Amino acid sequence: MIDIFAKPLGALLRMIFDFVTNIGLETEYISAYAIAIILTTIIFKLILLPLGIKQSKSMKKMQDIQPKVKEIQEKYKNDPQKQQAKTMELYKEHNANPFGSCLPLLIQMPILIGFFRVLRNPAPIFEAGEMISKGYVFQDATLYEQLNKSFLWISNLKDPDPVLWGLPLLAAITTFLQSRIMSSKSAGGDEKAQQTQKTMNMVFPVLILIMSRSFPAGLALYWVIGNIFTIVQQLITNRTMGGVKEESS
Repeated sequence: MIDIFAKPLGALLRMIFDFVTNIGLETEYISAYAIAIILTTIIFKLILLPLGIKQSKSMKKMQDIQPKVKEIQEKYKNDPQKQQAKTMELYKEHNANPFGSCLPLLIQMPILIGFFRVLRNPAPIFEAGEMISKGYVFQDATLYEQLNKSFLWISNLKDPDPVLWGLPLLAAITTFLQSRIMSSKSAGGDEKAQQTQKTMNMVFPVLILIMSRSFPAGLALYWVIGNIFTIVQQLITNRTMGGVKEESS
């Protein structure tokens, strides 16, 4: 099923790579392949932008009604059924969906995994003369091996970043910043949710750091660019929604 998303994403990356190569954007330190990954990631994020904005709006709406949810929880703490009914009435009144922020993320997941697979398997892999993994970007493994795949200090994006404090650290830092920005909007006044998110904000970046040390550097580059895009998008969205709230109050 992931191939449904991986194949068109691989074709998009190849098309952008050919475009970058044809117009001569490649430099001594940044290869056409690296530029293609960066541009494809940005285009990919732009395609998913409506879902991201919908997720942000849903989280903001849930945050705004969180004080009223807590009031209901306190008022009907000895009557769970009435508490649930009143909470659902509140959601309906404010057109809020507690799962509204999760749905766009669930829709994005197969696409994200598909792009992940594209960057992990850009060209066919052979063992003992037999193809054990197909290529999503390049059909000719020899051509892929001969390509310049450098990016700044990284000589080959198909290998892990040799510098610990390079892309792996950037991936961890941008993941932490993105998590902080997103969690500040989703937790609201729920102390338990805030504590859970605080733990995740610390654990997840560490996991990303560890994984980025073993994955191809091209994947780490994609992750960093994607995180930066999401951080900028979320900051703009937060500011826009904040301005709308001030005007309406």
